[in-house]
Amino acid sequence: MNWTLALPWALALLPLPLLVRRALPPAQTGGGGALRVPFFAALIEERRPGARGARWPAWAGIAAWGLLVLAAARPQWVGEPMTLPLSGRDLMLAVDISGSMREQDMVIGGRVVDRLTAVKAVAGDFIERRQGDRLGLILFGQQAYPQTPLTFDRDTARTLLFESAVGLAGRETAIGDAIGLAVKRLRDAKTDERVLILLTDGTNTAGTIAPLKAAELAAQAGVRIYTIGVGGDPRSAFGLTLGRNPLDEATLKAIAQTTGGRYFRARDVEELQSIYAMLDELEPVESDQAILRPVDELYAWPLAAALALSAVAVAGRAGLTRRWI
Repeated sequence: MNWTLALPWALALLPLPLLVRRALPPAQTGGGGALRVPFFAALIEERRPGARGARWPAWAGIAAWGLLVLAAARPQWVGEPMTLPLSGRDLMLAVDISGSMREQDMVIGGRVVDRLTAVKAVAGDFIERRQGDRLGLILFGQQAYPQTPLTFDRDTARTLLFESAVGLAGRETAIGDAIGLAVKRLRDAKTDERVLILLTDGTNTAGTIAPLKAAELAAQAGVRIYTIGVGGDPRSAFGLTLGRNPLDEATLKAIAQTTGGRYFRARDVEELQSIYAMLDELEPVESDQAILRPVDELYAWPLAAALALSAVAVAGRAGLTRRWI
């Protein structure tokens, strides 16, 4: 059966108007009304037993009550069972959007792009594959900002990542603050699997907490950190070094080692893709399954019909539909 009633006991209210009518005495009408209706006699005549159209407003009212009770019973359309993977893992993704992420030393499809664009392309696919994980997003520069809480809504996290821009959180880099914010969000999680993937191209130059101190706090909270250093190596020409590489690999390696994670180096898009593929293996998605049956609420249809019939019944009793009878 594809449709059902969420509250079938509500159907017991169907005879309520009849019970109220039998239990309560009829309403008393006063002798003198404050308003005299010139066509009162015509209304009485029209509603006289056997008069044309005398009963249809009552039937409309009865039908409206039945539809209202049906809406209260919450009819639902239940879809076919769906199997969802569940890992029980909480995963935060912290992405550096400081000024250095504007450096154009990455290539996608033969086109040179900046580092953040490359990260968006690869990390977006990674987010899309994390079915079963609760995933959160942190963007950091001079300050760290939570973009999404831990959620199964991967589409929102992916959209907010794509909408980020270089310099939106300041030009400097607060790696320690990003780790501290992630630990704060993951610390109260009920699962035992708490993972942070930190992606940066620089050195900690801002913030209120040192990266290694934040890593110690993460280890105490049971948060495992995978660090990814992004950006190409400095180019050389005529014996001169072109560009700069401010990446503090020693600190990123220490952060990963302190928390039981790993450090990765991504010099181009291909390496970045392989790193995320490796993370899929290190932190596999599916460990259990849950059965879900999608449910569509249908109460709005009988509710709307009940309101429409009620309006028709009131209009009929007021004599507004005489010309249609």
